Formats: sequence, structure tokens, C-alpha cells
Amino acid sequence: MPTAFEMRKKNEQFAARARAGKPIVNPSMREKLSKRSPVGLAVLALLFVVLLGGGVFELLRLFF
Repeated sequence: MPTAFEMRKKNEQFAARARAGKPIVNPSMREKLSKRSPVGLAVLALLFVVLLGGGVFELLRLFF
């Protein structure tokens, strides 16, 4: 018959293996913030339009 120490050790090993196989149900706020981009999508779109529009106007100025 196993001793109390051996049973406790086996239970801890089993609990660790059970926890390792489960996904995190509710990610923390820090994890959510770390996955977000520091620049919003609207800002990126505006920057793209400004740069692309400036390039188009510069090409038009060169040719006409």
C-alpha cells in the first residue's frame, strides 16, 4: 500500500498533467492587450491613402 507522501506526489503529478492539457478559458487582460496592434486600422488606412495619394499627385505633376 502506498504511503501518504507517495499518494500526494502522484496526485500532484496527475494534476499537473491535467492542467497542461487544457486551454486557457479566459485570457488575461495583459494577454489581450499584447495581441492588439498599437496602431489602429483606421490610422493605417489613412496613412496608406495619404502616402498613395501623394505619390499619385507627384506622378501627375511630373508627367503633366
